Amino acid sequence: MQNDEQPSVGAAEAVRGNGGDGVRIRRRWVALIAMGAVALTGAGFGASLLVKSPAQAAADSRPPAPSVITAPVEYRMLASSVILRGTVVAGQSVEIAPGGAGEGGSPTVSRLPLKAGDEVRAGRLLVEISGRPVIALQGTVPLYRDLKPGAQGSDVGQLQDALQRLGHSTSPDSRGRFGEGTKSAVTALYDALGYEPVMAGGPEGSATVTSAEAQVTSAERALDDAEDTLKTAEAGSGSESGSGSTETTGSTTGTVGKADGGGRDLERLRKSVGRAREDLATAREGLVAARAAAGPMVPSGEVAFLESFPARVQDLPVRLGAKVQGAVMTVAAGALVVHGYVPDHQKGLIRAGQKAEILSEINGTTAQASVRSIATTRTTPRPDGDAQDGQPAGGQADADGYLMTLAPGRPLEVDWAGQNVRLTVLAATTGGKVLVVPVTAVSAGADGSTAVTVLEDDGRQRRVRVKPGTTGDGHVEVIPLDSGTLAEGDRVVTGVRADDAAQGGAG
Repeated sequence: MQNDEQPSVGAAEAVRGNGGDGVRIRRRWVALIAMGAVALTGAGFGASLLVKSPAQAAADSRPPAPSVITAPVEYRMLASSVILRGTVVAGQSVEIAPGGAGEGGSPTVSRLPLKAGDEVRAGRLLVEISGRPVIALQGTVPLYRDLKPGAQGSDVGQLQDALQRLGHSTSPDSRGRFGEGTKSAVTALYDALGYEPVMAGGPEGSATVTSAEAQVTSAERALDDAEDTLKTAEAGSGSESGSGSTETTGSTTGTVGKADGGGRDLERLRKSVGRAREDLATAREGLVAARAAAGPMVPSGEVAFLESFPARVQDLPVRLGAKVQGAVMTVAAGALVVHGYVPDHQKGLIRAGQKAEILSEINGTTAQASVRSIATTRTTPRPDGDAQDGQPAGGQADADGYLMTLAPGRPLEVDWAGQNVRLTVLAATTGGKVLVVPVTAVSAGADGSTAVTVLEDDGRQRRVRVKPGTTGDGHVEVIPLDSGTLAEGDRVVTGVRADDAAQGGAG
């Protein structure tokens, strides 16, 4: 028994002997209990936050309060632009077709003095086809017929102008009449290039002149003979008349009969002389006509009229000795222009005379231009990539839209030719400062009226009736229908959004 109690006594003594340690143990327990209470309190608070009333849940599920997006009313000039791609090309491209064939053969390239890229001057030989030249001359209208001596028209006048620019006078011919002076000038043109001009009518033309000359000679001789006969008869009649007047004997009736017969003969001879003179006049007129119709001519295939010089050989698909089928050469002439193709939805925005800017993305330079023309019919691309009828040579083979031609304000340098450039066409402008708002600020009412909404400083919104004008760059010109209702700097509503500030206000 005693042995069993000894440990208890020892433990008590140990407790009494270590009083400081017991106090510390009790304090630890108190601290742990306090910390647990705090933790339980925090957990309860957190749980209370997760539990919402039905009213609070409904309030939180509503969309945030809206706030408006505004933009200032501006007072400035407004412009609308159309941006397209384009190609710099020559103002005129002329395809050179064969001028004829050699005797009994097909057209053949018999001389090729130029190569692609070469410069061409007026009066220059472009190509020789079967021994016949094709000559470059200045003019705007293609030669659509052979020009022969005696021809008249504006095309003859264009030929005469071109010849005179080269120093070949067509005097004394009046402009538009192919006469002797023009024939001399044509002969001089061909002589300068080493060719004989084609003669109108060929060998038959010369035969016609020869025949007319023979008829004149014959008529002149006939007139001479008739006049000689008349003179002889008149001389004989005078002699017989004198002897008859002195004769006092013999048959009076016989004398009178002779006188009457001689008079009729003289009348007949005088008529013969008159007719011979008429025949000679007719023969001479025929000779004049024959000579006028004969002489050097200009076949339509031997001249290529170009707008201006120097021109340039743009394409040369043939070689010397090749048989010719179609065009043998394309020559570009005239000042450089730009061709672009306007899509359907922008066709109505572009008109002749509008200003434009050309940007070369190769050298970074720009040039001012204006719209010269825009086609009324649409161009569509061809599957084979060939140029369409009416499409200028050197244009875009994949063209799709309405062909627009821009004329530069100043001549473009040669290095622009063939470049693909960016075009900016000023489609519309207000011409001065106007009130401008974003397009999204204008709304239409049920009655068809248009208006903008002005946001006042105190948050109120005010509707202002306006008339829209020019549109461009995402903005539109607005004209207030009531004076003093809209001014520069006013804030107009362009949209509505939900932002953080609005959400905070809703809570």
